[in-house]
Amino acid sequence: MIYEWLQHIEFKYLWVLPALGLLPVLALLYFRTTRTRYAAMTVSTTKTFTVRTFKNTLLHLPFWLRLLAMGCVILALARPQTRNVQNRTRGEGIDIVLCMDVSGSMLSRDFYPDRLSVAKEVAEDFVRQRPVDQIGLVIFSGESFTQFPISTDHQSLLEQIANLRSGMLENGTVIGEGLATSVDRLQHSKARSRVVVLLTDGKEEPPETRLIDPYSALEIAKTKGVRVYTIGMLAEASATIGEGGKPGMQKAFVDENLLTRIATQTGGKYFRAADKESLQQIYAQIDKLEKSDVEVVSKERIEEKFVPFILAALFLLALEALLRYTLFRTFP
Repeated sequence: MIYEWLQHIEFKYLWVLPALGLLPVLALLYFRTTRTRYAAMTVSTTKTFTVRTFKNTLLHLPFWLRLLAMGCVILALARPQTRNVQNRTRGEGIDIVLCMDVSGSMLSRDFYPDRLSVAKEVAEDFVRQRPVDQIGLVIFSGESFTQFPISTDHQSLLEQIANLRSGMLENGTVIGEGLATSVDRLQHSKARSRVVVLLTDGKEEPPETRLIDPYSALEIAKTKGVRVYTIGMLAEASATIGEGGKPGMQKAFVDENLLTRIATQTGGKYFRAADKESLQQIYAQIDKLEKSDVEVVSKERIEEKFVPFILAALFLLALEALLRYTLFRTFP
């Protein structure tokens, strides 16, 4: 218990602590000069004086008590204290789900080095700008998956974003399932505002296993009161990865009508990102539109802990005086 208590102690005046090194020196001087303090006489044998009693066994106890009292005084002068830094939030925050397309087309190189790399980088910056909000991550391609649940553990979230890659899921593009999964992550949220930022570079291209179409997902979002910001990510003409990893050219296509409908009907907004700079500006606009009114208050509470050492020193000195003038009293 004492060990755990001492682990949380800091000393404000560390330069006082080296004075503790004087205590062994004082002990050495005490025992070296002990013989000179008492009267001496010549006897024929010392056999009688070898008998051990309680009194002569504890003869030096008052000195040790005084030495411990000095140690406590030195520790008190070093100002032991504990510091508790507390972060407190006031008001209500915003719960956000980043819903990101990781289909094969996100490897297109109309963004340098490719769309997915840029999307990851800008999303990471967005997360860093919102330290008090709960943020989660949903990815989709031919299926959707919750990569990270909403949480304030932003460091782990950033690691998950950094590790995203194309090919993690089945081929295809299921915008509806990505949106529905994102909304599901927010259904138990008690935040005053629940937001999905959906980023894609294509249109709905579902496999036969699709469960929810985009319009059904839109109705679910509206019912749950989730606001959706949609981002269409691609340039007018885009270089894509063709067969064998070779670049190929295809005409860019984003279902802007669908993305606009999802955004406007849920109270959000649709954005078109043609390059990295515009994508950064889009996230900056979303950051302003969904500014949390949470106030972060940092408090540092300092508690002085020198009082126990002072009390211990006074107790030891009182006990030393009591013993010295009673049990261990000497006569000149």
